[in-house]
Amino acid sequence: MSIDWAALGSVFGVSLAVTVALVGLFTLGIVGLSQQDKAAASTGGQATMARTGAYACFALCAAAVAYGIYLIVA
Repeated sequence: MSIDWAALGSVFGVSLAVTVALVGLFTLGIVGLSQQDKAAASTGGQATMARTGAYACFALCAAAVAYGIYLIVA
């Protein structure tokens, strides 16, 4: 039995990058929701933008998870 170290390194690198990207995207969503309260006190337009951006981040996270599940099932 031989291990293809290049393939193992490639899988590790891609999974690390995707994990960091998803965590960063989810964090941006959380920050957007927390900024919504501060923005609502000043103007309504900024609060709407913060909420929309946060929901977009969460939607992208959900899409990435759904794609991962699709890859596992298919």
